[in-house]
Amino acid sequence: MATQEYVRITFQVLFYLHLLITAALVVFIPVYGLTSDSRSHNFHPLKWYLPILASTACGGVIGFMWQWITFKKPRKALRATFWFTPLLTSLMAAMFVHIGTSLSLVVGTVSFLSAVAQSFYGCCVSSRFEYATNILSLSIAFPSAKSKMLALSSILIGVLYCCFLVFGIGGATAIQEKAKLAYIYILVIMLSLCWTMQFLKNVIQVTISRVAYLHILEVHMDANEANRDTIKNFTGCVAMGSILVPVMTLLRSFARLTCCCVGCYMTVSSVLMNHGNRWGFVHVGVYNHGFLESSYVAWDMFTRVGMLPIIDSDLTGSLCFLSGVAVGAICSMLSGMLSLLMHQSYAMDVSIYAFFIGYFMCRLAMGWLQACVSAYYVAYAENPMSNQFDSTIPDRLEEIKRSRASSPDPETILN
Repeated sequence: MATQEYVRITFQVLFYLHLLITAALVVFIPVYGLTSDSRSHNFHPLKWYLPILASTACGGVIGFMWQWITFKKPRKALRATFWFTPLLTSLMAAMFVHIGTSLSLVVGTVSFLSAVAQSFYGCCVSSRFEYATNILSLSIAFPSAKSKMLALSSILIGVLYCCFLVFGIGGATAIQEKAKLAYIYILVIMLSLCWTMQFLKNVIQVTISRVAYLHILEVHMDANEANRDTIKNFTGCVAMGSILVPVMTLLRSFARLTCCCVGCYMTVSSVLMNHGNRWGFVHVGVYNHGFLESSYVAWDMFTRVGMLPIIDSDLTGSLCFLSGVAVGAICSMLSGMLSLLMHQSYAMDVSIYAFFIGYFMCRLAMGWLQACVSAYYVAYAENPMSNQFDSTIPDRLEEIKRSRASSPDPETILN
């Protein structure tokens, strides 16, 4: 316990320290870049800032609207995500090709190949849509009004933070022709964007999964109180998980693509998931466990009750990922088209920044939906015989067993 507490405090300190360093950079660089002689005379602040700030606001609005649509119409939202995301990614690829630089051609080609992969993936997993819709509907059936307000407030915080970082990126862009460290400043700011937006999303994960888990047990907890507890007591765990979960997920996807047999993949996957997975956030909030311990306990429960086939093929993560890609593509196209009209040389850079901002804004908005599904799975794994659950999960397990007996179910790579 002492070691876990030390790790928790260490990550808490590191997270707050990184926020201070990032804030100092964001405040100093624009002031220096826009007032000193090092500023490039080719930099036009209004033409650079306006497209990316507009796309940031657009990302927040679309992200909130999409999570509301997913809540109201999960069946239609899920299918729309899997079918329209490749189209939006292709349109973004066409825009990058139209920009005409060598780098934009590379990005456009990669985007187009990604769209093809998304289309193929959607066709492979279409048989899972019905179950994914059912489990999503069950998990989000009874959200509290305060949960929705909490999701909205997190989106507003995300928009403001992204705008703050955009201010710093613009300042670094203003001096990049004369300052060798400008690209390093931009890289540091973008890394801060990734970590902080993941942190905000996972604060929602811990808070909402705790409320949803207790609701399943017929225990009421105020969402605002749960959020205060998360920020006060679990900042270190959330900060650590915000680094580990994306890394472990990426390594797991790589293992899925490279392992030559199912048994090899499952072994590698179990090792990775034991050290960090999103279902661990449920026990962080409910039982005040460390993130590593919670991840191990959650994965061990799934293994013991035979739920790994469902967890491994769950489409909730894919839904949230592809939703993020779709919103990122919309923001990228908005920013890119405005830049092409106002100042073409900015189009490539601001389009890439806008894509990442739009992606993370949507992932933040979809965080409470993913938290509800995680809570449902963990609660079921702890007590599969409870009267609180219907036959959705057992029926799906039987369906997977029958399917694997005849032909392997397509593997998912976007969990």
